[in-house]
Amino acid sequence: MDTHVETSEDSLDREWWTEAVVYQIYPRSFNDSDGDGVGDLSGIVENVAYLDELGVDAVWLSPVYESPGEDNGYDISDYRAIDDQYGELADWERLVECLHDRDIRLIMDLVINHTADEHAWFQRSRAGEEPYDEFYYWREGDPAEPPNNWESIFGGPAWSYDDQREAWYLHVFDESQPDLNWRNPDVRREIADVISWWREKGTDGFRIDAASHISKPEGLPDGDPDTDPTGIAHYSHGPTLDAYLEELTERTLGEAGVMTVAEMGHTTVEQAAEYVASESNGLEMVFQFDHVGIGDSPEDLFDPEASDEWDLTALKDIVTRQQTEIAWPAPFLGNHDLPRAVSLFGDDERYHRESATLLATFLLTLRGTPFVYQGDAIGMHNAEFQHLAEIDDVMTIGRVESLQEAGVIDSREEVRQFVNERSRDHARTPMQWTDGKHAGFTDGSPWLKVNERYTEINVEAARADTHSVLAHYRELIDLRHEWAVLVDGDYELLLPEDEQLYAYRRTLSEETALIVLNWSAEPATFESPVPTDGADAVTGNYTDVPSTPDGTTFRPYEAAIYRL
Repeated sequence: MDTHVETSEDSLDREWWTEAVVYQIYPRSFNDSDGDGVGDLSGIVENVAYLDELGVDAVWLSPVYESPGEDNGYDISDYRAIDDQYGELADWERLVECLHDRDIRLIMDLVINHTADEHAWFQRSRAGEEPYDEFYYWREGDPAEPPNNWESIFGGPAWSYDDQREAWYLHVFDESQPDLNWRNPDVRREIADVISWWREKGTDGFRIDAASHISKPEGLPDGDPDTDPTGIAHYSHGPTLDAYLEELTERTLGEAGVMTVAEMGHTTVEQAAEYVASESNGLEMVFQFDHVGIGDSPEDLFDPEASDEWDLTALKDIVTRQQTEIAWPAPFLGNHDLPRAVSLFGDDERYHRESATLLATFLLTLRGTPFVYQGDAIGMHNAEFQHLAEIDDVMTIGRVESLQEAGVIDSREEVRQFVNERSRDHARTPMQWTDGKHAGFTDGSPWLKVNERYTEINVEAARADTHSVLAHYRELIDLRHEWAVLVDGDYELLLPEDEQLYAYRRTLSEETALIVLNWSAEPATFESPVPTDGADAVTGNYTDVPSTPDGTTFRPYEAAIYRL
């Protein structure tokens, strides 16, 4: 097969991330080198060859900064220090060197909406020490009555009373994560200095955590009590968000070669398109979440009565809008905050390999910069948690406690099945390297239980199998690097109303790729609405790829790519 590279007009000026595949590492769960049960930087260094073998171009590293660990590193107590459990700054520098030696770039997680309550800024702020006294949102008042009715995304009120300062402080996440007051120019200056510091050390880009929440409206008005969480309309996409991002861009993020992707929950496709289209806010990409929330209740994203069922035609509509309306999308199916993709979108039992490789085909043939989450490349799926005591995720625990306090449930046992569908801990179970003790993740006791199917689903077994999920990811990443139509081609949805088949074309100049996915456990016949004469089968996830697409009955979760 000839997959010659088409050169787009702006190829000489294009940024590196437009041709990249990014791999997210959750360091706590990736690989433990010292036997304490927690993954670390040296453990990542030990497996850089795996990342190189997979063919990825960049690594997004979830936080490794000094932290008390209430939210597994997303509560930072020192932006310029590495947490002891992950190693030292020298270990981080060695990781950067090892990655760069293999032409793999490093993207750091930039948590700037909040800090840990153990951060020196907060400690000085609660003591009323200038200039830190206004680094956070403080409100005086009755200790029994919060300043407004806002609720935390993690459950419960978004305010906690501090006895030392005798005032309330705002936290739209956990109470251990006080929100920074971005109205204060000193705060913005400090954050810009942190970014510059990491850039000087070799960081190639940043994933901006909770970017949509850094701006709050004047007066912090009450929210609509019928929304979930209450207040989200005020503390998401605030009135000065663009101005703050533009200022960061002018100071540091606008530097040539720096990749930025913003996490923006509670963001519409239209809003994401506006942010990416802006020439001044410094955002190359935005994570837009409609597709991964397709089975959620619109009224309550943590509703135990919500169904986990979803509709393929609705998924097509969402993804097609992302693909056609956002100037440069950031397609993803999993991350550290989501259940496993193959459990949500596929069949992780009867058609585990087939559905995992279908998802790989889908992700890696979409327009934009694809993000692969650790473990997905071997088909890791949701674990089975027997008791809430096995859960570490502060969001899951907080939401369950809120449901119990509100009288929605009488006991935690009532939501065990729901937790087993939705908890963020599914993405955080240790990486499965071998079929040995603790899946080869650690010689000690792992901080979170290992998925019970590690003896069959692991890197070692996948490497030995030429038809494994891992082998298919490697093939698809190589194909994406070789065939420019998969990077730059326009996206066109076919058969929008078909409830089994998801098919689309990617077109660049005279080159066209056709992707056909039977996203179901039943056979489905593809009647092509476009000419397919002379179609050349490029690859598929069954050993015998159908030679022609039109009129072919595709097998359960079969995925095939054709050149037209």
